[in-house]
Amino acid sequence: PRAPRPLRPRAVQSHEVRIIGGQYKRTKLQVADKPGLRPTPDRVRETLFNWLGHDLSGWRCLDAFAGTGALGLEAASRGAAEVVLLETHPQAVRSLQSTLERLQLSQAQVLRADALAYLRRAPLASLELVFLDPPFADASLRTAALQAAVPLVVPDGLIYLESPVALAPEEVPPGLTLHRQARAGAVHFQLLRSVRL
Repeated sequence: PRAPRPLRPRAVQSHEVRIIGGQYKRTKLQVADKPGLRPTPDRVRETLFNWLGHDLSGWRCLDAFAGTGALGLEAASRGAAEVVLLETHPQAVRSLQSTLERLQLSQAQVLRADALAYLRRAPLASLELVFLDPPFADASLRTAALQAAVPLVVPDGLIYLESPVALAPEEVPPGLTLHRQARAGAVHFQLLRSVRL
C-alpha cells in the first residue's frame, strides 16, 4: 500500500491570511512565525466590518498591535485615509513593510514601536478608529491599552478590542460606551464608541 501523502499544503496555508473586502480583497498577508501571534479570524473581521460599514473613506486608523496587519490593512482596503500599523517584532515589521510596498499603499505606514508607549503620546482626538488586539495572556496590557486609547479618538470615534474574555461593564473606561459585542470560538470582540463631548 502507498504511504499517505504528507499534509504540507495545509501547514503553508496557515501562514497567511487574506484581506476579505474592499480594493485589496483576496490579497494574501504573510503570518510571521512569532509565538502568540494570532491573526484576527476572517469571520471576526467580516462581522467587525459589517458593524463599521464597508466604506471608511476619510477615516484615520491606528492598528496598535498590528501583527499581520489584517485589521489595519482591511481598513485601508476599504478607503481609510490614514492607517498607522504598530509592531515590535522585526520579522513582522519587515513583512508589513513589504506588503505596503507591494500594494503601493501610500496612506499606510508601519512603525516599529511599543504600542502602549505610542498610545500614551499620540495626538489627542486624532483618530476615528483604533484597533486593539494585544497578546491574550496579558490582561493588564489590555486594560492599559484600552484606557490609553480613549483620548485619541474623536467624539463618536470607535475602539475595537479583541480579548480572550468578554469585556465586563465595569471594565469599560469612562468616556466610552459598549456599542457591539460578539464571540467567535475563543475570541471575544467588542466595539466601543467614544461618548466624550
